[in-house]
Amino acid sequence: MPDLYEHSVKTMQANQAPSGAYVASPSFPTYRFCWFRDGAFTAYALDLAGQQASAHGFHGWVARTTTRHAARIERAIEKARRDQPLGDDYLHTRYTVEGKVGAGDWPNFQTDGLGTWLWALAEHLRCSGQSLPPAWETAVDLVARYLAALWHLPCYDLWEEHPQHLHPYTLAAIYAGLQAAAELVPGGRPLFADAAGEVKTFVLCHGVVDGRFCKSVVPPLGTTTGAVPSSAVDASLIGVATPYRLVSLADPLMRATVDRIEADLHHPQGGVYRYRAETYYGGGEWLLLAAGLGWYYAEAGKGSRAQNLLQWIEVQ
Repeated sequence: MPDLYEHSVKTMQANQAPSGAYVASPSFPTYRFCWFRDGAFTAYALDLAGQQASAHGFHGWVARTTTRHAARIERAIEKARRDQPLGDDYLHTRYTVEGKVGAGDWPNFQTDGLGTWLWALAEHLRCSGQSLPPAWETAVDLVARYLAALWHLPCYDLWEEHPQHLHPYTLAAIYAGLQAAAELVPGGRPLFADAAGEVKTFVLCHGVVDGRFCKSVVPPLGTTTGAVPSSAVDASLIGVATPYRLVSLADPLMRATVDRIEADLHHPQGGVYRYRAETYYGGGEWLLLAAGLGWYYAEAGKGSRAQNLLQWIEVQ
């Protein structure tokens, strides 16, 4: 068996286009695009692997792509300010490697990837010891203002489902992104930090049921007032703490959420389900979610549990 760590690093680098974009799948046309979310996590992984040049290339691609669509971003911000429907004025979740809007119908209104990008960019700069390139500051400001204006709008979740809901995972990603932007763009600090605080307050007030975080929140009549939480748990909720830090690893809400994920979604032999009611390919265990749970356990000092999950992933 090849060294999976080295093989993974080489595979990610091999699927990076000259533009800096990471291709989700070079062999499956539907996924021959770059997602903000997937690319940001790939860049973060390569930063940890010491491949800062590769990560830098991706962040440059995002900066160019978002700036390219600046007019659309500004229209979305203005429409949100006026409580008008966005129509087609929003950033898509995936783009071609050249930074163009992908053809075909897709559940494109997803905001978690943009928050994840801002978070990953801040991590990249810390890891590499670099400062924010001046050419990227415009992109950071654009994306952060977009998130500050649109965070309260229902959108598709990271599973590309439930566009009529708000999602604590998505909100946690936005929170982390706004916190990062407050550090990266000093001029935007009050706006971005205040918006991050509003997001956190909303999640803690409306995204909790039975002493833990819930899968989604249903806002009535397009407003967050009187939002109704779902009783379901979703494995993506690991992200509320790891890595987005909306709450700490030891927060009682987070511990109760992980306990519920363990009880309802963690298969005894190692895998993790997205949520119990899912029907995608009949439902099943996900390597990615097993890794996410292991990441949480590693950060929480539960090394043996993290190792068990890693071993399960390695043998699949």
